[in-house]
Amino acid sequence: MKHLKRRHVVTGGIAGVGLTGLGLSGWAFSGLGPAGSGLAGSGVAGAGQPVEAPLAREITWDDLIPPGVPYAEIIGEGEIDEINDTWNPVYDANAVKLNEALDGAYIRMPGYIIPMSYSGTGVTDFILVPYVGACIHVPPPPANQLVFATTREPWPSNQLWDAVWATGTMRTQLQTTEIAETGYALSVVRMEMFTW
Repeated sequence: MKHLKRRHVVTGGIAGVGLTGLGLSGWAFSGLGPAGSGLAGSGVAGAGQPVEAPLAREITWDDLIPPGVPYAEIIGEGEIDEINDTWNPVYDANAVKLNEALDGAYIRMPGYIIPMSYSGTGVTDFILVPYVGACIHVPPPPANQLVFATTREPWPSNQLWDAVWATGTMRTQLQTTEIAETGYALSVVRMEMFTW
């Protein structure tokens, strides 16, 4: 049996996800199908015509580190701040090395939210971090492990401690915030709860 990849299709502004292995071949009831499939549709975008949305590349936090740079080489020994009872990591030049292959990539990645700005209904700007509490009670991770994310649709403020999936276009962009230096920027088009 031929295995097919899942594809997202937008028809009239409503996105659908095709199911594989059920004879639906991933085209989500759109009438759009591969040549010779027997499904109608030309695949040309237009009024009332289906438009195929890109499939996001699922990445992990390890993917943010450039190939050939081991994580152990990013964090040095650090210093202990006895007054505040914290460890302040000392990052070397590898901490700001970014994976340039991700610049412009349409990705999906998991993480936790550190809010940066709120709208009336939730969070619209946030730092996506690899573990809960990063940047709050401990020193921040290195820049190449932090993603500054923006979304038009606010994420509900009552779900800030939950892990999320964020999908959108990634940019390699070093920037300094009041909390930490971030190495990536993500224009989020979709967010959802992370399920284990």
